[in-house]
Amino acid sequence: MALFLSTFEKQIDKKGRVSVPVPFRTALAGQIFNGIIAYSSFVNPCIEACGMDRIEKLNDQIESLDPFSEERDAFATAILGGSVQLAFDGEGRVMLPELLIEQAQIKANCIFVGKGATFEMWEPAAFKAYEAQSREMAKSRRLALKGGGV
Repeated sequence: MALFLSTFEKQIDKKGRVSVPVPFRTALAGQIFNGIIAYSSFVNPCIEACGMDRIEKLNDQIESLDPFSEERDAFATAILGGSVQLAFDGEGRVMLPELLIEQAQIKANCIFVGKGATFEMWEPAAFKAYEAQSREMAKSRRLALKGGGV
């Protein structure tokens, strides 16, 4: 599975194209789809993205639920129905759908944030505020990682 690390700032052109950072493209190399899967985050005001392998694992989890349950239908609609496949062009760019750009309130630039199996695309000022808040929370709860052998 792809592992996304680090933070990068990229410019979005007037057509909605943005260059995915080289380390992220490298992490996705060899997957069955040459691009990313993007969707509006359920947690933060940003676009979340991953490789096809991650979406396949989420689909497996959804498929394990009762096929007639409201929970399964909600996850399938929100996750699978809300996802878009964005293929890389020859320059490593993807074209972000207007709806996702609007939902994340991204203008001319976006911040790519690696989060392990996924990455996020943020409006820079919104990310700066979120990053400060996250650092404070991580500092105050740092001992929670101690038990994991880190």
